[in-house]
Amino acid sequence: MKNKDLQVAALKEGSVIDHIPVDKLFTLVQMLQLDKCTEPVTIGNNLESKKFKKKGIIKVSGKFFTDEELSRLAVVCPNMKLTVIRDYEVVEKREIALPDVLKDVVKCTNPVCITNNEPMHTIFNVEANKQIVKCHYCGKTQVIGNIKLK
Repeated sequence: MKNKDLQVAALKEGSVIDHIPVDKLFTLVQMLQLDKCTEPVTIGNNLESKKFKKKGIIKVSGKFFTDEELSRLAVVCPNMKLTVIRDYEVVEKREIALPDVLKDVVKCTNPVCITNNEPMHTIFNVEANKQIVKCHYCGKTQVIGNIKLK
């Protein structure tokens, strides 16, 4: 039997975001403000992957991500995997996909849009096979890869 070493240590309580493209890993770290986290954080980059050649992974002890946080991450890097761990056991595992509506995540690029001129929430509908977002108020569309986060 071949001895397999773990690439990243086990987590007692917290969340794991896996299957992150290596070129997006540190963008996600910055978005989650993990430099300010007081709990242990493990960031792995260029790890072996069966699905991809290389991948990134983020493990945060004691942290359980909100749907809003996950929506923001999905805009930058859709189709990552979230695993929730409690007492060393996996209690939830799912793909982080773009929701149908993004609220307070994307900034409208239309300078005359009401969301850029009044204090209000932004709302974008995700369309066209999850590749385009459309402002609920002015109808301006943006390609996912080129959006500005709020």
